[in-house]
Amino acid sequence: MSLRTSGLHHVTAIASDPQGNVDFYVRVLGLRLVKKTVNFDDPGTYHLYYGDTSGSPGTLITFFPWPGAVRGRAGGGETAATAYAIPKGAAGWWTDRLARLGVTATPSLRYAEAATSFEDPDGMRLELIERDPSTEVTPWADAGIDAAHAIHGFHSVTLESLRPESTAQVLEGILGYRAAGDENGRKRWIADGPEGAPGRIVDVVPSETGRRAELGAGSVHHVAYRAKDDLHQLDFQKLLMERGLRVTDVADRVYFRSIYFREPGGVLFEIATDPPGMPLDEPLDHLGESLRLPPWYETYRDRLERELPPLVLPAPAGKP
Repeated sequence: MSLRTSGLHHVTAIASDPQGNVDFYVRVLGLRLVKKTVNFDDPGTYHLYYGDTSGSPGTLITFFPWPGAVRGRAGGGETAATAYAIPKGAAGWWTDRLARLGVTATPSLRYAEAATSFEDPDGMRLELIERDPSTEVTPWADAGIDAAHAIHGFHSVTLESLRPESTAQVLEGILGYRAAGDENGRKRWIADGPEGAPGRIVDVVPSETGRRAELGAGSVHHVAYRAKDDLHQLDFQKLLMERGLRVTDVADRVYFRSIYFREPGGVLFEIATDPPGMPLDEPLDHLGESLRLPPWYETYRDRLERELPPLVLPAPAGKP
């Protein structure tokens, strides 16, 4: 028996400079800063969330920015690339935009889709891949990027596995993905759901060196998959335990609930609930504007606001 996720919920990574992180993901990529909170396990650092207009599951990338953090080392047991979906025909526009903003991009073709690869300021590997736009995603209109070019949530992640066959067994036998192709050793898996829904694709590649990745700035900390509600998540937790995988208790992340486990290929997975969502504690029109804290940290608000570095939302970079 396997359960079924509808795809990616979010990707969480490590950054160094908080302001540089905001500048890149808001100004360059045109994502919306939908939540400014703290790392619930280490409240001395921010936890920044970026996504579409409402911070929908399948669009969220989040960062723990640790000022001065050294760069991570790429390797096995980690996400090798995080890919966003862009409308068909938009790749050239994005190549020009990135060049104008000082970002070097490399075009390629993957599974007959145009892909553009580049890095964020910390060396995190990102991709933009053309596909029909998702109707479930509303790009942030204030980004200054028109709908014909705007990012429409995730396309996929690429997992560099130390044990690809075992990773595939987890994707298929626990998360309910189905095999969808093999292109030069890059094996593709796809989740059930409407055609064009964000984040349905996971690609698995074998580690070229067999060397385990080292976490640091530019590294993906974990990949989260969607559970439709708390009961669905508990079913996943039970199945993981039945399959002999060590899984955590449910953690309250305020905007969703989470369980975590490390799949046999080395990548840290999370299963996160879709509700309650980013607008839980601030109006949709004002997402990400003020520091939000979980109830158990409210007594430390004054100290945290003094110690956390100030952040300024950049103006949109506009159109090339």
